[in-house]
Amino acid sequence: MNEKDIIKAARLGNSQALAKLFQQNYTFLLKYLIKATMNKAMAEDLAQETFAKCLEKIHQYDEKSKFSSWLIAIATNLYMDQLRKNKRENNWEKEQGIRHLKWQMENRNEEWNDVLTALSHLRDDVRIPIVLKHYYGYSYDDIGNIMKISSGTVKSRIHNGILAVRKELNT
Repeated sequence: MNEKDIIKAARLGNSQALAKLFQQNYTFLLKYLIKATMNKAMAEDLAQETFAKCLEKIHQYDEKSKFSSWLIAIATNLYMDQLRKNKRENNWEKEQGIRHLKWQMENRNEEWNDVLTALSHLRDDVRIPIVLKHYYGYSYDDIGNIMKISSGTVKSRIHNGILAVRKELNT
């Protein structure tokens, strides 16, 4: 059964089809959210919230983009909404999350490099387009659609973010 058939079955309320969609996309979504939030616990919460929203709104999926792109759009919007609500609290949480994530990755002998550290210092609205473009290969237009901003703004944020990362890595 291909993804379109699974989605069609999920829209009709087939719980096995929904479970299959979640199973196929959870790891991808979680890895994206970890890079976007720099906080594993927050990423896990957002992944669950994303799937809950997906379950509620699966009838709105228009199949113009990949299902995983639709999930990323939902997750990004949920994260940006959360940031707007909890601005001050998030700065402290983010630093703690970065330290914890770095510690976890190093203890599992996974790579935490200087680029991830430099990315973690960027504002979320700059880091997310860079992650989507350079880790996941999305186009400027796709990123603009996901984040509900123009592709010109996406290009500008990516350009300025990369300059900031380069500057930090050269010091």
